[in-house]
Amino acid sequence: MQLQHHSHTPFHIPLPFLFLLIPSSTHFLHSTQQKMKVIKLGNESEEYLNSDIIFDILSRVPAKPLLGMKCISRRWQTIISNRLFIKAQLQKAELVLNGFIVQDGNMLSKQDVKTVSYIPVETKNEARVVHQKVFSFLPEEVLVLASCKGIVCCRSRLPSPNPMLYLCNPLIREWIQLKCPIRCDVIDSIALVFDFEPSKFKLVRLKRFEKINYKEVWEDEQESESEEGSFFFTFELYSSETKTWRKSAETCDCSHDLIKNKGVYIGGVVHWLTEGDKIITFNVEKELCLLISVPVPASEFRSVPEACIGEHDGKLHYVQVSEKGLHVWYLDSLEDYFEFNWILKHFKSLEDFEQENPRRFVNLNKRVLARVIEDTNPWMSPLGFQDGKSLIKVASELYIYDMKSGKTAHACSFLQLKPQSMSPSTVFPHSLTLVSLNDA
Repeated sequence: MQLQHHSHTPFHIPLPFLFLLIPSSTHFLHSTQQKMKVIKLGNESEEYLNSDIIFDILSRVPAKPLLGMKCISRRWQTIISNRLFIKAQLQKAELVLNGFIVQDGNMLSKQDVKTVSYIPVETKNEARVVHQKVFSFLPEEVLVLASCKGIVCCRSRLPSPNPMLYLCNPLIREWIQLKCPIRCDVIDSIALVFDFEPSKFKLVRLKRFEKINYKEVWEDEQESESEEGSFFFTFELYSSETKTWRKSAETCDCSHDLIKNKGVYIGGVVHWLTEGDKIITFNVEKELCLLISVPVPASEFRSVPEACIGEHDGKLHYVQVSEKGLHVWYLDSLEDYFEFNWILKHFKSLEDFEQENPRRFVNLNKRVLARVIEDTNPWMSPLGFQDGKSLIKVASELYIYDMKSGKTAHACSFLQLKPQSMSPSTVFPHSLTLVSLNDA
């Protein structure tokens, strides 16, 4: 593993000024009324804090400004870098969407493309800068597979004589290296399962097989001719505790391939959106899989709709664009999928999009309605979703739509991402965290 250390200029800052560095809120000041106590900073240092006030205040600050606060003094650098502090910060500070990682689609071959871009949510001087060297600190060119709570899983570009997996934190430029599972392929989907415990994570590989070519499991002719078709998925798991891959006994009958943002991990369950109005769910702890239906099937529309899935407030969300407009649904329960219930949370018509920006969204309804077969490129398509914000492609432009405000902001031109493939891009929402992979 390679670690990059940031330089620190030690100078001290008065405690009252500290309150100007963080948002004004009464709960930030609550700790000042508590009784002072001694805190030991783990095994990394024998230094003691005479008060937990600074510790408590800093633990409520988002990750990005904390990175700069390390330069205030050696003491602050020690506090912010400590495992106990990072864990406390993850529990107290809200993890918010910072941007979208856009991975260019695969070639029609056994070769990966190398184009990876990062589109930030916030703008600088009303201009949004697209970054394309976010993963340049890794030892080789990679393909992004998953993003979960600030940690990103990447794989060596194929073909490769010795493909590796990399788990990294782009904010602090730390990474660890793992061996790829057996028979690594460009079409494999690997989801990252991470719950803020730096030394504990899991990977779930979803692999598609044809039943006729998988005689060890599927030898029953009657079953191979089932309604779901002749394909099924298997699940393989990697644990940071055992450091080994193993195959789960669970399988999923589904003839439809995966689309859009691959595995989305929420509350112990990984979700994959398929082309056939179904979502594959896999409970990681129980190792149980279930297919659930999307809120509205494609057959209900005159044109071919586009959709993606994502997370908001700890719930699975389904974003769909059709000739009727943009719908956002959420799954009411993540525990009992046998009685799942979709609830419509947000809607915006295509006419409203046109009225908001008639120059960019001209004849939007007519153009969306014109797509009547799946083989044609969609005029408007949601690519990724998290925290109420969706990255949407309209023609050759990308936009960020904020569900809370109902406003659409231009992100960039699709050509700025320097695409090399005609296949759809895979989009991963990404947040910032100070989690270190040093102990993983």
